[in-house]
Amino acid sequence: MPLWAQLEAELRRRLDTGEFDTSFPTDLQLTETYEVSRHTVREAVRHLNKTGLLKRERGKGTVVNRSEFEQSLGTLYTLFQAVESQGVEQNSKVLALEVVTDSAVAAHLEREEETKFVFLERLRLAGDGPLAVDRVWLPLDLAEPLLQADFSHTALYLELEAAGAPVPNQGWERLTPIVPSAGDRALLDLAKSDASFYLERLGCHNDTKIEWRTTVLRGDRFRFVSDWSKGRSLDLKLRPAD
Repeated sequence: MPLWAQLEAELRRRLDTGEFDTSFPTDLQLTETYEVSRHTVREAVRHLNKTGLLKRERGKGTVVNRSEFEQSLGTLYTLFQAVESQGVEQNSKVLALEVVTDSAVAAHLEREEETKFVFLERLRLAGDGPLAVDRVWLPLDLAEPLLQADFSHTALYLELEAAGAPVPNQGWERLTPIVPSAGDRALLDLAKSDASFYLERLGCHNDTKIEWRTTVLRGDRFRFVSDWSKGRSLDLKLRPAD
């Protein structure tokens, strides 16, 4: 391993133990502590910044980036529940609620290309700050009652249930680190260098595909955790990159 990667691994270890919760050392302090060059320190810190573990703040320098919200992978969840279960109010600003056609969404849901969908686009807020830009498509024949719903403080699945519509009970998600579009960065109050997740979700009800969703999440406010234990069998499938 190159020297900067060894230093990065050591700093990750110390971050995991909470050693830097109050403050993170300056580049000069790290240079003196580990007796390495300033270039080595900057490269290690740059990689930690790229992964979202650290961030640079004006007037403060490098600080530890602690996510406010945490969600376990492998379970059905909603952002609304994930946020409010931690004692923070989750509200939404509805950016669009309309009937659309979309050939790409139709392909994901195995519907005819001319199928009409209810399209809901929301800016999800946790407390006083933006958390995610959430976009979801559902077939109009299942979700038409949602066009009258108030999504300012509720979960989509709760509204589906209240309308007597099927609610996803299985599916898959895919997480990708991305650089958001300029429009999404503006909505989420992000700088160009801030870390973000791009989440894709296919929701099914009893094997019928009914929901396609994409969500851009602030990496500094949300993180995902996967539990595992030795001895559990893993079904690993390699998929080519899209």
